[in-house]
Order: sequence, then structure tokens, then C-alpha cells
Amino acid sequence: MSKSQRDKGYRTENKVRLKALEHGLDAYRVPLSGGASIKGDVVVKNSVDEWVLEIKCRGNGFKQIYSWLEDNDALVLKADNKPELVCLPMADFFDLLMGRHNGSKAVE
Repeated sequence: MSKSQRDKGYRTENKVRLKALEHGLDAYRVPLSGGASIKGDVVVKNSVDEWVLEIKCRGNGFKQIYSWLEDNDALVLKADNKPELVCLPMADFFDLLMGRHNGSKAVE
């Protein structure tokens, strides 16, 4: 991994951490992510749960996902013989963790 890739990953992980804090959640970056006992990159906590998030950032690698999500609240992804995954905007995810999501519109 090049320094620019590592720096881009750090910036993205830190932005996720800061967004979680803005939403009133506790969050921290995992030191030595991937090499530590916690396998994710960022841990987000509400009063009940702890979520370990793996963060991926690509220049254009997820373009199709964004177009599928456009004008929808969430996207369900499924590969053969694998469980369904739900993709949704990060702000909506954090609002759900804080109990502030109301139907298809997040409470501001």
C-alpha cells in the first residue's frame, strides 16, 4: 500500500469517526486496524450496542452502488449463498443508532 493510499484511508476513517461524534455517538479509530484483535477500522457505540465498521474508499469503485441507492432509503445487496446486506447513507445509519430516524426522512 502506498503512502497516498494509507493517508486516504486514514482521512476516510477519521471522517466517519467525526460524523459519528457529530451525531452524538461515541467513536474511535481502531489502532493498527486489521492487525489488532478488533478487525474493523472504526468502532461506534450508542447506549446499547457497539458497532465495528470496516471502511473502504475507492475513487470510482462504488459508482453503481450510489446510482442504485439514488432516490431510495436503502439498498439491499445479495450474492449467491451469502446473506443479504443493507447499504444506506451514513447519516441515516447514525440517526438509527441514536433513535432519531423517522420513516424515509431522518429527523434533522
